[in-house]
Amino acid sequence: MSAESRQFQRLLGFIESEMDFESGFYNDAYLDRRITARMRRTDTDSYRAYKQLLQREGDEREALLDSLSINVTGFFRNPEAWEALRPVLRELTANNRRVRLWSAPSADGREPYSAAMLALDDPEIEARRVEILGTDINADILEVAREATYETSHTTDIAEELAPLDDYANYVEEDGTTFTVKKSVRDMVTFERHDLIRGRPKRDFDLVFCRNLLIYIDAEFKVPIFETIRGSLREGGYLMIGMTETLPAECRGDFEPVDKQHRIYRRV
Repeated sequence: MSAESRQFQRLLGFIESEMDFESGFYNDAYLDRRITARMRRTDTDSYRAYKQLLQREGDEREALLDSLSINVTGFFRNPEAWEALRPVLRELTANNRRVRLWSAPSADGREPYSAAMLALDDPEIEARRVEILGTDINADILEVAREATYETSHTTDIAEELAPLDDYANYVEEDGTTFTVKKSVRDMVTFERHDLIRGRPKRDFDLVFCRNLLIYIDAEFKVPIFETIRGSLREGGYLMIGMTETLPAECRGDFEPVDKQHRIYRRV
């Protein structure tokens, strides 16, 4: 192991022991990208120097923890996948009973709110039967989700993000450079803290979103995630993962593909 690699591992050890972050769940490439981004922001030129900065500066420890949290999201991320989800939601709500959806991790709330908007916007989906849970390990990002107010920026075009909807003005209120999800959408979604790797399964969900988490997670922790998901789904319930993700080989017998291209599966 090189001297630089040893410094990196010592830094990860500090982050885990002193900052209560389970670095072992995540692959090193992901952690290194997030850490080096903070190093550039703080003009720090080595892992050793950055570790010393973390020991001195509580604000930087908070900034790093926020950076390490997987909170990259958007409304209707991969719109074609959401279009493929419409018939699933139509089928589920046609059964004349409550339909429960779980977004894990939900980050800042835009995924579960997207599901709620889709249900409200599609006349063939009985939105009054749909209730949605969003969970995340990061308590701070859950507060952002509950506020449901987002800033526009040069990378955020709200009209483009909400293009799958007939008229997005029915679901968000714009005020200058901010937009807020309307109450009719927020009322369909609740949020709570949950650890998808170490937490207990939920119960009786009809659809679970677990999108764009697995690409950051070390291989050995993917199976526990899918065991939690399987235990949380009703028999015949649906799972949707990210467009670039695959089911672990050990779990493929638990799910059959419904739409392999768009990564929609059914629990068997």
